[in-house]
Amino acid sequence: MSSEEGKPILEREYVIPLADAYRAPRKKRAKVAVRILREFVARHAKADLVKISDSVNKIIWSRSIEKPPRRIHVLVKVFEEEGVEVEKVRVAHVDLPKASEEVS
Repeated sequence: MSSEEGKPILEREYVIPLADAYRAPRKKRAKVAVRILREFVARHAKADLVKISDSVNKIIWSRSIEKPPRRIHVLVKVFEEEGVEVEKVRVAHVDLPKASEEVS
């Protein structure tokens, strides 16, 4: 069963602080912001794998690598999928909430 067909185990909205990315060198900030986002979602959703949608990635990179947003509002859906070596894997899909998509 694909994650898109099944019902999510968990569905929550988070406002993720990305201000710590500004501690990194100027030319690495957006990459660090993506890493912070992945770590936050993995910790709070107890997910083994985090998949970030293109729309969230575009928002992080919208002001280039030097100036990522200080915080981002996201919708996290957790699915349980069949893994190759492991029996079940918790996969978190990160996307924008519906209200944010209409504004952009």
